[in-house]
Amino acid sequence: MKIYWTKINKIIEETSEIKTYMLDCPQDFTWEEGSFTHFALEGFNAGDEPNRNLIRHMSISTLPQEDSIGITTRIREQCSEFKSILRNLEVGNEVAFFRTFSNVPLKRENENIYLLSSGVGLATFRPLILDYFERDDDIKHMHSLNIDSSKEFLFTDIFETAPEKNFTSQFVDNRQNYYDEVKNLAADKDGIFYIVGSDEFLIDNIKVLREQGIKPDKIMLDKREQQSAEFLSVDILG
Repeated sequence: MKIYWTKINKIIEETSEIKTYMLDCPQDFTWEEGSFTHFALEGFNAGDEPNRNLIRHMSISTLPQEDSIGITTRIREQCSEFKSILRNLEVGNEVAFFRTFSNVPLKRENENIYLLSSGVGLATFRPLILDYFERDDDIKHMHSLNIDSSKEFLFTDIFETAPEKNFTSQFVDNRQNYYDEVKNLAADKDGIFYIVGSDEFLIDNIKVLREQGIKPDKIMLDKREQQSAEFLSVDILG
């Protein structure tokens, strides 16, 4: 396993609780849209065993052509050891990443794509949308639906309805409006539904989609293949 050590080159204050850490990109490293990586802080591998308290799975919120690896995360006032250390890092500090993989690459099957997310889950979808804007081959339309009770919606410069690009963006701040809209979107039985969020969020969305007749093979989760199969095989209709 190759560990990449790199430096923070910029820290963007996205909202009052969300930051994006832009990292220098090693010359021999590349990735695809929808990728996550194991993001680690200094000292994580100092002992005989990795310190898992200093490692987190994080989505990469940028594309390779942006020349920086973007890690976008929410840091609340009360947070974990990992987030507490991360909050105090500055430009020039070193961090590490390894084992990068994409669970949700953009599927081009000449269907509509629906991106369902909660809060900072938009970070996973940002590169998918940018990739779609650059090349819209074999995608009819893309629709993003995000729920965030903080009302501090993320990446509004990109997540903005653009009819000329066949892209629609919706933000809601409560569960009722969110799930009502998911049911409306599920009228498209041939659409492809991507879901990013907590396990509870995934299960709730899968349940609503399945109840509306969406088949499991039309649902994409930000999980490894076996984990996705487990989520999608649960008898949620019983």
